[in-house]
Amino acid sequence: MRFLFPLRGGAAVLAALVAALLAGCASPAPRRSAAAAPVETMVRPVAAEHDLLARLLVAQFALQHDDVAGAAQGYAQAAAQAQDPAVAEAATQLALAQHDWALAQRALARWQTLAPDAPGVVQAQAWIALGQGRGDEALRHLQQLAARDDEQGWRLVAQMLMNAPDKIAAAVLLARLVAAAPVQDKESNAIAVSQLAYRLGDASLARRLADASVRRFHGEDGYAWSAHLASVAKDGARARAIYDEALKQHAGSRRLRTGYAALLAQEGDNAAAARLLAVGPQDQASYAARAAYAARADDKQLMARLYRELEAAPGRRDGERLFLLGQLAEMLDKARAALDWYGAIRDGDERHFDAQMRSAIVLDGASRTDEAIATLQRLFAHSQGNPERQRDLRLLQADILGKRGRDAQTLAVYAQALQDQPDDARVLYSRALYRIGKGELDAGERDLRRIVELQPDNADALNALGYTIADHAKDDTARQQEALALIKRALELKPDEPAIIDSMGWVQYRLGQLDAALKDLRRAYAKQADPDIAAHLGEVLWVKGEHAEARKVWEAAREKHADNKALLETIERLSR
Repeated sequence: MRFLFPLRGGAAVLAALVAALLAGCASPAPRRSAAAAPVETMVRPVAAEHDLLARLLVAQFALQHDDVAGAAQGYAQAAAQAQDPAVAEAATQLALAQHDWALAQRALARWQTLAPDAPGVVQAQAWIALGQGRGDEALRHLQQLAARDDEQGWRLVAQMLMNAPDKIAAAVLLARLVAAAPVQDKESNAIAVSQLAYRLGDASLARRLADASVRRFHGEDGYAWSAHLASVAKDGARARAIYDEALKQHAGSRRLRTGYAALLAQEGDNAAAARLLAVGPQDQASYAARAAYAARADDKQLMARLYRELEAAPGRRDGERLFLLGQLAEMLDKARAALDWYGAIRDGDERHFDAQMRSAIVLDGASRTDEAIATLQRLFAHSQGNPERQRDLRLLQADILGKRGRDAQTLAVYAQALQDQPDDARVLYSRALYRIGKGELDAGERDLRRIVELQPDNADALNALGYTIADHAKDDTARQQEALALIKRALELKPDEPAIIDSMGWVQYRLGQLDAALKDLRRAYAKQADPDIAAHLGEVLWVKGEHAEARKVWEAAREKHADNKALLETIERLSR
């Protein structure tokens, strides 16, 4: 059970009462003179029903053991004796959490007697009224809270409505309250109540409040929330319009610019996202985001512009800056510069390990494979006691060896990695893809099935297994149905992953569902202009007779990925 209110009647109240009681018992006994006659002292035990400390101890013990109902009863009994309103407040809150309206009313009556002006009393009155179906009475109490000058009133309203057992009734009550209460007097209130409406399921009210806030205050928070609502409603045009207007009002807002860039990237326009972030003051976060968006767009001009900007930027270059410069140099095919940047990162810097890994990749790309392997072996020796790093080093070593056609060495590295860390999912996955690429379909499928057996919710393994079956079991309907089930499960786990959406389109194509396949492949390609996705999309378009569009998709992909085997094979097979 999670409480939104601090239970001040819990351990803190108990500790205070214990301290008070013990203080009363700790007074030193009066000294008596030697001549005084002994006095017989009578100590009468306190009856259990009147022992406040015992009641609080029992209630607290129940709460610690998740017996909220017992704790509520115990605190209610203690509240009847205690003069501290915090005990009555705790009793009320616990009863409300249990939806025990009768007990809550009794505890509330005591709390109101002890602290008649506490705003929490009004909140509890509204909560009980709503719980018992007395909406008009609940509304009157909530109006009393909303009329407060401070922000506590609306906070208490939100707490009460979010904890209401009937969220539909709570949403209706909020709409009635908004119609009568001056929400728009403060921007923070308007946005908070809009967010509350959204969480209660009333998206229409949330949008109206957000839009009204923007019209009145033109605040950064209001624009950001309004754009978010448009985005989650899949209204990209509206979200972009909101961001455009927002940046006219708040040109220097990094928050709005970052949000707008994320929206553009989500819609597949990574280049526009990178260009948007290039405006205004820059820091390491904006530089890194620009590099990521430019890389996703595979836009060499944007990368080169950022690279020159970073080279010329004043100030000390720390590990993060050097690493980013190295990455950009790599993407711009400046191998020597990349090695220099990576090499400048000192041992002990948190980026040193990653930089050495990238250096090995650059060395291999420059046909200095033996130097790359030696670099990885040195790193392996320095990574004793760090199994994750050693695993990553073996995976990179296997990848480099595999690309160089050293099959026996590659499989030996995978075997050693699995000997060190049996059933490691990342190693099994990497070996599976390697085996499948070599045509060893049964062996690759075994590795993927082993991962799914160990990790039933591993979306990447489910997708790879489903795609492999779909791609190779062309005429086996039963196997295609198995592939469809696997990819469906992967898509449930990662609904926005382009690679999985592509797999869904491909298995539908294999099953002859061309319209459904085309819809998913278009969506995947819009999210990520990957050459493999382009090959699939073009093939489905071609089979449907839309040859001109298919060629357009292929040519656009080939301009940036001229050496992609899947793309070239598809074009040659279908267009000859």
